[in-house]
Amino acid sequence: MSDDTPAANRVSFVTIDDGRHGQRLDNFLFTHLKGVPKSRIYRIIRSGEVRVNKGRAKQTTRLATGDVVRIPPIRTSESDAPPKVSDGLTERLSRACVHEDPHLFIFNKPAGLAVHGGSGVSLGLIEALRVIYPDEKELELVHRLDRDTSGLIMVARRRSFLRKLQRLMQAGQVEKRYWLICQGYKGKERTIEAPLLKMQNGNERIVRVSREGKPSVTHFRMIERLKDAQLVEATLETGRTHQIRVHSQFGGFPLLGDDKYGIDKGAQLLDALGHKRLCLHARTLVFPHPDTGKTLSVTAPLDEDFEAILAALRGNQ
Repeated sequence: MSDDTPAANRVSFVTIDDGRHGQRLDNFLFTHLKGVPKSRIYRIIRSGEVRVNKGRAKQTTRLATGDVVRIPPIRTSESDAPPKVSDGLTERLSRACVHEDPHLFIFNKPAGLAVHGGSGVSLGLIEALRVIYPDEKELELVHRLDRDTSGLIMVARRRSFLRKLQRLMQAGQVEKRYWLICQGYKGKERTIEAPLLKMQNGNERIVRVSREGKPSVTHFRMIERLKDAQLVEATLETGRTHQIRVHSQFGGFPLLGDDKYGIDKGAQLLDALGHKRLCLHARTLVFPHPDTGKTLSVTAPLDEDFEAILAALRGNQ
């Protein structure tokens, strides 16, 4: 565009390319208007200031190649500068990369780091990665992990590859296995099939087993019996919010360190060990790589906290 007027002072028009085909309007604007609060973006969509092919559009509108999106002038001090990423987090994330190829990064996410900013979190994994890798213009999360869950998270380097991975996930071709420490798990293997419904409790999002919920299936397998707890593997057949945590609670074996779905007994045990964390780790991903067709299998090592809790529960400390 030849116009040198600052973007904040003028209307801009963006033509959607193949890489953005199929993306929701709100998600496109979150990326295009980095640093602008989500509430502001939703407001300019609702008011009709954002137009797609000269017409009003909803936040859920799917964009297609060749669509022209009108974006009104946006003034925000937040969008002028990228978020600051500390040297410590930069080093931690560079060490956390467990797989890299021309299309995909896979990171072993630390517990306590949100995957994206929002709801009181200014900087999440994806925002940090966009600062650390400034030449990567199309980084997108392929899926989500709870803030307090550690382990494997996929980040696509191209939107076209993101869509391929999402199709694989929808077809059930991405195997996700988690390790968890719980109390009350009996037997060797069991499957919990219980529909899950997302609810809002004030500012807190909570998930409940409900007949009105979405079908949800988790397969559990005993790995090791510990002192007062069990190390269990969970394999997801569906990928609902908080699925493992709620299915474990529903099955009578809540996770240690789960302040939302856990029990006092588990919190007391962790306190006695001198640790505080959700004992849930995204351990393994197995799927056919969309580019090569070869099976990609990635395993994330446990972090020091998880290892220390295991050692204590084995009586090694």
